[in-house]
Amino acid sequence: MSNRYCIIMAGGIGSRFWPLSKNSYPKQFLDILGTGKSFIRSTFERFLAIVPAENFLVVTNAAYKDAVLEHIPELKPNQILCEPMRRNTAPCIAYACYRILSQQQNAVIAVTPSDHLVTNETEFHKIINTGFDFVGQESNEEALVTIGIRPSRPETGYGYIELQKGDNPLGVVSAIQGFKEKPDLERAKEYLASGNYMWNSGIFIWSLQGILKAYHKFLPDMAAIFDSGKQLFGTDDEQEFIDSHFAQCENISIDYGIMERAKKRYTIPAEFGWSDIGTWGSLFTHADKDSDNNARKGNIYVNDTKNSIVNVEDGVEAIVEGLDGYLVAYRDHSLLVCRLSEEQHIKEWVEKL
Repeated sequence: MSNRYCIIMAGGIGSRFWPLSKNSYPKQFLDILGTGKSFIRSTFERFLAIVPAENFLVVTNAAYKDAVLEHIPELKPNQILCEPMRRNTAPCIAYACYRILSQQQNAVIAVTPSDHLVTNETEFHKIINTGFDFVGQESNEEALVTIGIRPSRPETGYGYIELQKGDNPLGVVSAIQGFKEKPDLERAKEYLASGNYMWNSGIFIWSLQGILKAYHKFLPDMAAIFDSGKQLFGTDDEQEFIDSHFAQCENISIDYGIMERAKKRYTIPAEFGWSDIGTWGSLFTHADKDSDNNARKGNIYVNDTKNSIVNVEDGVEAIVEGLDGYLVAYRDHSLLVCRLSEEQHIKEWVEKL
């Protein structure tokens, strides 16, 4: 396992979870599900069974470095890579890959968001190990793998992976035909009925040499920027180089920049109780409910209220009456009250606020 690495992307602010998730303390550091562990802590522990602690890298904003070390004290400060600004996932992943290049040229790498839910970790480990073994074969050096989740409902909040026609059993590496944007409900129903589409989990596995070749082929300007400072990675001059050059990188996701253009792209269809818990609605799906189908957290009294989320911070008292299908959330002097059916507008509302 010494050549296995894990990159945790932890620079987002989770604005769709406002007011719980804010710039000052974003979603990945919260225990939204009440498990006793933050999302980022759970992510670290999930991969720790198959990746050595010294081979983790967390890419985040400099403002969150201390919080990462607080939640994952097993890491050393030099394992926290600080982006000077948010430039999407392609520059984020490139930064971490060039750091790994300074340590282990034959690495195989898993890349994961910091804020997802996985309920079946045994199956998760099986799937990730399959991916590591696949990209570790010399014949598959240029293979780029993304984990696909077998859909259980016509979900409109996720992107989809289209598999090549044929039998695509769980746990077996399968070729990707294409990627699909978040669909409307009718198209999502079609995807579900076909059995040939997976949710795109945003978890990737590849060899270091394979992903570096992909950057040079599909994002050559970005690769050139990192190549110009290649000898500085892993030294005391690394951060100065990143601070002065990172802004020159194109603001683009790894999906658009590389995965949608690559030829040797694969997925592993999986079922391990995955959710990105990216919205209040997804939290509602996974949260414990009372007899009126309310998800409650905090010192709350509800009356004639059903199918709602009420979430207030410790030390706050709340009384909610007469609501059906609503979201009520309070934290740090910020209050949100809206219909759950309208939660897709939260990010837009926060920007206006």
